[in-house]
Amino acid sequence: MTLALHRIDDRLIHGQVVVGWGQPLDVRFIVLVDDQVAASEWEQELYRMGVPPDMEVYFLSVSNAIAELPRFRADARQGILLTGDIDTMRRLVEAGGITSINVGGIHHRTGRTQRLRYVFLNNDEEAALREIATLGVAVSAQDVPGARPIPLDDILAGVAG
Repeated sequence: MTLALHRIDDRLIHGQVVVGWGQPLDVRFIVLVDDQVAASEWEQELYRMGVPPDMEVYFLSVSNAIAELPRFRADARQGILLTGDIDTMRRLVEAGGITSINVGGIHHRTGRTQRLRYVFLNNDEEAALREIATLGVAVSAQDVPGARPIPLDDILAGVAG
């Protein structure tokens, strides 16, 4: 089909992405967009270990991902586009073609406030999510496919539904 999910998850590739989302969506590839990981063969190998052999993983910098998005969208297989932070996803959204994003897991760090059990945000991250939404992108949080998507206004209000 195409890119079935555009997800922000600071843990990047882990069981919840591969099994929790990958199996129900019949995902055959993951596009991991992260400048640091794209430059580190060691980190790439660590992430590859968490993926079954029948699932391909592409490690791309933001600029390379922007150039390659049309190819991934045209792929007949189901795929997930994954970033570890909001700013990276915002840059991809600004390049066009993304209509919805899933906030999967943004965990505690100094300066962040808890919004949901699995989402902690600072003021700049909240502003970036609002900016993404003003571009016509549906922003919601959903940790697993069976959970109810929580819209951006409820995320920012800390309403878990």
